[in-house]
Amino acid sequence: MDVTALLERGRTLATPVLRTAVDRLAPPMDTVAAYHFGWIDAAGNPADGDGGKAVRPALAVLSAEVTGARPEVGVPGAVAVELVHNFSLLHDDLMDGDEQRRHRDTVWKVHGPAQAILVGDALFALANEILLELGTVEAGRATRRLTAASRALIDGQAQDISYEHRDRVSVEECLEMEGNKTGALLAASSSIGAVLGGADDATADALERYGYHLGLSFQAVDDLLGIWGDPEATGKQTWSDLRQRKKSLPVVAALAAGGAASEKLGEMLAADAKSTDFENFSEEEFAARAALIEEAGGRDWTAEEARRQHTVAIEALDAVDMPGRVRDAFAALADFVVVRKR
Repeated sequence: MDVTALLERGRTLATPVLRTAVDRLAPPMDTVAAYHFGWIDAAGNPADGDGGKAVRPALAVLSAEVTGARPEVGVPGAVAVELVHNFSLLHDDLMDGDEQRRHRDTVWKVHGPAQAILVGDALFALANEILLELGTVEAGRATRRLTAASRALIDGQAQDISYEHRDRVSVEECLEMEGNKTGALLAASSSIGAVLGGADDATADALERYGYHLGLSFQAVDDLLGIWGDPEATGKQTWSDLRQRKKSLPVVAALAAGGAASEKLGEMLAADAKSTDFENFSEEEFAARAALIEEAGGRDWTAEEARRQHTVAIEALDAVDMPGRVRDAFAALADFVVVRKR
């Protein structure tokens, strides 16, 4: 199965409709949003920016085919999911203080915090408009699922922020947070096209289980990249999550593991939380923390958790009656998430 073709199909079908939707925004929000999506540069000139992996649109249009509908039936869902996802990115970048996304300055750095907030809010509202304008019963069902996923996503971000200020977070709490922050929207992506195509709730629920566990696998891989990822590939600083004191899965698993490395890591992170010079730490200091996380087993545990969640996601597909080629495509997208490098 050609995953590149699946991703490109989702992007090709969704992008024109997404651009038309963004054009509805009042100036200067339309321009700010276009910059965020990579369509223009900071000076307003046309650009061919990195629009991300497009996993969510690919899943949305693929899920429409579960019902025998054409992939185009899933396009409003794909666009709505992308709008919600990018609403969250605009706000998260500001809250987390991230200055780079996809190898470019983030919106709040270029256009200011107020525009990042306003454009994020506008994209969120636009997502619901896109679905409800269809005027069908299926569109109403899809909107309910997307709004529930959006609320979970916001809950997850709130948990993520609160965990940064705690000395300890359990593995269970971390998984709950990541299920909200990442799993919920991927669950909606995996089912929304099917709902628009007339799937019953049992089918939609099974597809959501696939997407939810795929999201947990996706986030586990992201957590690994957040510490050990190549900045050239990720577009973020070295040791990005450590610089933000994130209680990501490798950190939480290492702290829960016990042993000398785990204990030393806990003491070091507790001291970091009280440090007035943390922002000036050297590369070597962050590298030392990453080495302790790995020595305590946090890196290996997280990699194994990514594989476990991938298995659970694939098993969820067994509850859905769908064409074999569609199931193969869902499986191929799941494989892509686990082995990706950025």
